[in-house]
Formats: sequence, C-alpha cells, structure tokens
Amino acid sequence: MKEENSTHSASSPILSGSPAGGLPTNSPLLSRFDQEDRTEDMSVKTHGLGVFLELRKRLQSGLLVVGTNVAGGPADVAVSAGGDSSLLVRTPRGELSLALPAGVAFETGSCIHTPVGEPGGEELHFRLRITTERSKREGPASMMETLKAKETYSFHCQGCTTRLLEDRVFSRVLPLPNGNWNAIVDDWCCHPDPFANKKLLPRAEDCLLGDTFVLVARDAGCDHTLTQEVSSAGAADGQDPKKPCHRLALVSCASCSSVLGEAVAPGTLKLYITQVVVQPAVGDGRPDASLNRSSFLEKTVAARLLDLSSSLSSFHFSLQTPDGKVVLLLWLLNADSIIASVPETCIREGGSSGPPASLSPSLRAARALKLLYISCSGASTQQREIVTSWEVNSIGHPMVLPLQVCEELLQVMDESNSTLPASMRCMRSYEVAYLRL
Repeated sequence: MKEENSTHSASSPILSGSPAGGLPTNSPLLSRFDQEDRTEDMSVKTHGLGVFLELRKRLQSGLLVVGTNVAGGPADVAVSAGGDSSLLVRTPRGELSLALPAGVAFETGSCIHTPVGEPGGEELHFRLRITTERSKREGPASMMETLKAKETYSFHCQGCTTRLLEDRVFSRVLPLPNGNWNAIVDDWCCHPDPFANKKLLPRAEDCLLGDTFVLVARDAGCDHTLTQEVSSAGAADGQDPKKPCHRLALVSCASCSSVLGEAVAPGTLKLYITQVVVQPAVGDGRPDASLNRSSFLEKTVAARLLDLSSSLSSFHFSLQTPDGKVVLLLWLLNADSIIASVPETCIREGGSSGPPASLSPSLRAARALKLLYISCSGASTQQREIVTSWEVNSIGHPMVLPLQVCEELLQVMDESNSTLPASMRCMRSYEVAYLRL
C-alpha cells in the first residue's frame, strides 16, 4: 500500500512536514482553517488528557503527549521499556504500562521532550524511537477476504447473533466492479452502454462482493429469519426536490428488527458488512458477542478502508446512503499507526496504575488508521468549500451504507476525536480521528 500520502500537523514533532501526496498548502481541497470558529466545538468535545501515544511503524518513531494535570513539566515524565514489549510511563501520579503489539519495542533512551505551543500549555510532547519487526500481514482480514468458494458459511445478525442464513456453500465468490463503474462505461465502449439499467445479480450458488455489501440468493429458510418492508428514499428527505423518489425493500432481522440490507431483486439479498457476521458453519457456534456495536463497526469499516485503499490506490472515500446522499468525507492519512489513549481519570493520583492482571483496551496500544473527516450535514463555511470541491471534481471513492450506519460511524469518529490532545484534533478544516483495526 502507498503510505507516502501521510500528512501531519505542524503542531507536533511527529506530525511535521508534508510528504508527497500530503496536504500541500496550495491544495484546492483545503481552505484556511479558522481556529476561532472551532474553539467552542473543541471545548465541548473533549476528555481530560491523561496520556496519548501514537507510534508509526514505517517511520519507526512516535509521539507521546502527557497532560499537564498528570505531569507538571518534562522532568516529571520518565519513559522506559517494560517486559513483554510494553512501554512504561512514569509520572507523579504513578506508573502507566502500555502493552505494545508484538514485534514493536521502545528504543531505550530515545525519549526527548519537544516544546510545542505557548508556554504554560496543557500538553507535554515527547518524541521517541521504536524498533519494529516486519510481519507477513499488516492488518486483520476483512469479511470480504475470508469468503472462499466451496466452503460452508453461516450468516448471523450482528445485533443479536441470530443465525440468518444456514450452511451456505458458494460455487463462486466473485467481486463486483467498483462503485462508479457505470460512469466510465461510455469511455470504454464504442457502442451504446450494454449494461444500461441492468443489475448484476448472483446465481443460486453465487456470492458477489461489493465494496460494503454482499449479494446472495434468498432461500426458503430466509422466510423464518428475515422480514421485508418497503421504504421510500430520495426526494422524501427534502434535500433535493428534483431528485426522483424510489422505493427500497428493506430486509431486517426477524428477531431484533435490525435493518440488514435490501432485497434488490426477487430472490436476491444485499447484506451490508456492518450488519452481518459471516462465519464458517461449525456446530451451533455463534459470533463473539464480546465486541459492542461501536467496536464492531469501527473494526469492520477500518479493515474495509484498508483493503480498498490498497486495491484501488485510493485514499479519499465518500460515504453515501443508498439514495446517493453524501454523509461523510474520509481521507486516509496513515495505515501504520499504533495508538493508545488513557484519559486523566484513569491515572490514579499518587498511586500506581501498573499492568493489571488483564489489560483493558485503553492500556493496550492497537493498530489504527488515521483519518481526516468532514460531516457534510454539519459542515462549516470552510468545510462546505471542501465538500463542494469533492463533489465537483468527483473526489472520493463512493462507499454505500445505510444512513443509520453512517450516523453511527460519525459518532464513533467524533468520540475518537474527543479523546485526542487538543493540538491534534483538527488539521486545516478537517477533523482527525483514528479507527482501530
């Protein structure tokens, strides 16, 4: 994957510079960031900063940010390597142990304080070096990569883990053309579009893979596990009265009523990867219920973005609803980040928060994608210029998800943004978030 598109904020040492493909100052996609317009939003969406860590595997470097409520000055912070590939951060409040992924280790003695911002600020920044071992696979496999022909699978509702489709064996598992293939057919054909108004549908034993969904044939068992309801989409949302209103046959789980996808044709189901879990059919096994909805959505979307950016060499994504309404603009910056965020409230005053018997996610550094994003519905004047530029220049590979899922994802990204140090929450007119893999 091309990771040279990484772009970093000049406000922190590890986020300095603008490598090729980054955020050049003359980019037509960017407008001047108005700090005053964001002061109020940033004060509302914030958690007390404790310790934030971002490591970059490709650069073999890292940034450690410590809140001044945890450590009054650089002399109050000491960083060292711990056992089992962990990082120890000592502050007046105690010792914090952050478990690092396998093959990543802190380089002893490399932590250096880097002054940033005005004196008396709320953050202490430190640069550090790491060593990494090259692994065969850099990211988790998405559902699209695990589906194989001649294997037996069961489809489960992600919300309630009910088994929806029993023991499916696909003779063919085929990728569909990418989302905007119809728009370029005229550039390749010397005669009228042979695919006009025609849908690509699976046969009885086919599984067709889209960017964010799978197409499978409906069988008799679906009558007991799925329900179907017709819903209007398009002009009904009041956004564009000239836009034709069409009807969607929404498919839901009969047990919990969660919307899973659509019936795109008689006998054909479109199931979104954020709504179902696909597993090899072994006994009565059910999906792991330990992941809550937000974590599942975060990991599923992050894995898919990583796949698409690699296969399409595209780092701009436009999240849209089935009726074409753009909800979110995403710009993938880094795919090699490792992050950990511990709020101030989790660092005990005068005690030791040392490694607990079972490390919680907040004390375990995890791989993540670093993204810039803009919510189209809440865009400011400067952000609206970017949204318009993306629309006019067709920037952003389209990713289609139900409106509710887009809103859930926006909430996940806003929550990630609120946990970041104040100096890292915005980059020009974009907001910054990390999606864990």
